[in-house]
Amino acid sequence: MRVDSCIGDREQPGYGCEVKGGGSQDEMESRAVEGCPSERAADDLEIIYEELLHIKALSHLSTTVKRELAGVLIFESHAKAGTVLFSQGEEGTSWYIILKGSVNVVIYGKGVVCTLHEGDDFGKLALVNDAPRAASIVLREDNCHFLRVDKEDFNRILRDVEANTVRLKEHGQDVLVLEKSHGRTSSHGASSSHYKYKVMSGTPEKILEHLLEMIRLDSQFSESDAALEDFVLMHCVFIPNTQLCPVLLAHYHAQALQGSDQEKLDYTVNNKRRVIRLVMQWAAVHGDQLQQEDVPVAFLEEFLVAVSNDAESIPALRDQLAELERRLKQHTEDASVSQKKHKVLLRQFSMGDEKLQKRQPIKSIDEILLKVYCCDHTYTTIRAPVAASVREVIGAVADKLGSAEDLLLVSLSSAGEKVIFKPNDVSVFSTLSVNGRLFVCRRDQLDSLTPLPEQDGSSTALLAGFELMSSKDVAYHMTSYDWELFHCVHELELIYHTFGRQNVKKTTVNLDLFLRRFNEIQFWVITEVCLCSQLSKRVQLLKKFIKIAAHCKEYRNLNAFFAIIMGLSNPAVCRLSQTWEKLPSKFKKFYGEFENFMDPSRNHRAYRLTVSKLEPPIIPFMPLLIKDMTFTHEGNKTFIDCLVNFEKMRMIANTVKIVRYCRSQPFSPDSPLASKSHPEVRTYVRHLNVIDNQRTLTQLSHGLEPRRS
Repeated sequence: MRVDSCIGDREQPGYGCEVKGGGSQDEMESRAVEGCPSERAADDLEIIYEELLHIKALSHLSTTVKRELAGVLIFESHAKAGTVLFSQGEEGTSWYIILKGSVNVVIYGKGVVCTLHEGDDFGKLALVNDAPRAASIVLREDNCHFLRVDKEDFNRILRDVEANTVRLKEHGQDVLVLEKSHGRTSSHGASSSHYKYKVMSGTPEKILEHLLEMIRLDSQFSESDAALEDFVLMHCVFIPNTQLCPVLLAHYHAQALQGSDQEKLDYTVNNKRRVIRLVMQWAAVHGDQLQQEDVPVAFLEEFLVAVSNDAESIPALRDQLAELERRLKQHTEDASVSQKKHKVLLRQFSMGDEKLQKRQPIKSIDEILLKVYCCDHTYTTIRAPVAASVREVIGAVADKLGSAEDLLLVSLSSAGEKVIFKPNDVSVFSTLSVNGRLFVCRRDQLDSLTPLPEQDGSSTALLAGFELMSSKDVAYHMTSYDWELFHCVHELELIYHTFGRQNVKKTTVNLDLFLRRFNEIQFWVITEVCLCSQLSKRVQLLKKFIKIAAHCKEYRNLNAFFAIIMGLSNPAVCRLSQTWEKLPSKFKKFYGEFENFMDPSRNHRAYRLTVSKLEPPIIPFMPLLIKDMTFTHEGNKTFIDCLVNFEKMRMIANTVKIVRYCRSQPFSPDSPLASKSHPEVRTYVRHLNVIDNQRTLTQLSHGLEPRRS
């Protein structure tokens, strides 16, 4: 299952049954939700709240409301299909969310009008309208689980949302919406009595103004700084650098219009200090990405001059000036190195030659050497910037072919699947499938495109060398390379990918290549097994892959771990019953445990609980992070009544910060392997030769073990 398909095929956030193997996880969640809500401990509330974040019926509600709901939700389960939860015409007393199972909605005279599944909710209408139930709810299957909110709590919480909302208006229009939230809960579970106001939505300029005002200059870090960091991370979505830079300069030079001379001076100094702090945070988060745009570069130069001039007459700015100079000097030096253009080869997308040098991030200014094929399988090689648009690529090809009339740029997979790129698409080479290739043709030639012979991938197993390699060596060098790829991904690429890189006109090439690595590892497992003709050696291969997966998990390379286990669970491999039957019971047990760990139910609850307890460095299961961000993006509007939905920005920023945490420590495991080079293993894991055509893999599998009659 590829990355692009596994996200859609897996259960949606909030959907799912109990984890396979039962036990501790379900018991913990049941303990948290069952019993009297008033007796729930802080840990119980946190568990419930985390669960609510991924239930689609609640996606439109704010964090504050979800936390309120965590304190009142009641767990309810029913064992038998056919049980009537409530009947049409009864008084509405509760709102329900389906955790597990499904129900039928039945209306007198019409019968079953629809079926609701995990993640859906029902019963709200009667509470909102204070009216009788409009339909009956009947369990469609055994063992259904629900979360229930009773009428009194439902009305109180939703009423309090509006009561705790403050709206700031200018010229009769809302420009900032704040919501009251209580202070953090203490470690003993007692809530502190103070409260603060969180930004929920607003105009970009007003949000920035409010966050600047809330910066506490007497502390190194505060919660207002956390909100400011969310703004700094997400602003490209709603106020690009071309607009942000002039606004920052205007804020820096702002003057107080009233008050005493001392009050005006204090305002000016504190205002400048706040803007300097923001700019340093902005430069730290965006890094050398800023150096790839003219406007930020010019702004930083002008800003540094302004602060230098002011520091001569305002001593309070001198410490910040030194820090600002240090940070900007570092960025300038990094930029001067990154400005050197690299040549990126199409096949490996490596930086330069075939030496096993450490992987470096691919920049938008780098050049790529692209092979673009024609219908007759001849090709032309063009050189283009990494961030080149389809229009630019077609233009470069046309220069060599002599005509650009009606030309299309198409990606063609090894299975013959075609994707026509749009003229404004950028960095298309990084979105190709593992063995995909770029073709150019006229529209009337589209049907005649066929894959190249080289796209078939490996025709013989690489088993001879692979079987002699230590599983631990393979896992170590795989993790080392995966860490290099993961470390090259800039945080902002996650945001560009979520909102559409075409929309923000940015490249996500490093993220694309890291995601493709997941597919490559997955197909590597399937390819090696399906090309192994001897039964005894296939059994050894299964054992080896399970051991490699175990070592990857030990090294906290969860991305490769998932890819390997998903490769083993691919239909072309899992159907090989004779091979699996001969696998020793110890390895079957390991594999079963790994499947439980990967179980997608309860929104990958088993995986999330485990990862939350790990210390960095961690290579997370990236497709799940992408899925989380996509779910948040698609389930929440970016603008509400023409105001930026800052609550959505905060949620997406929190997912990005998971990546930041995972990379907060370098990858240097305490292992004797770290001092061994193993060049043959290192070369092998960096250049996996695979078959990525599922149809071909299935045919090979049937050739190994024909279907039993």
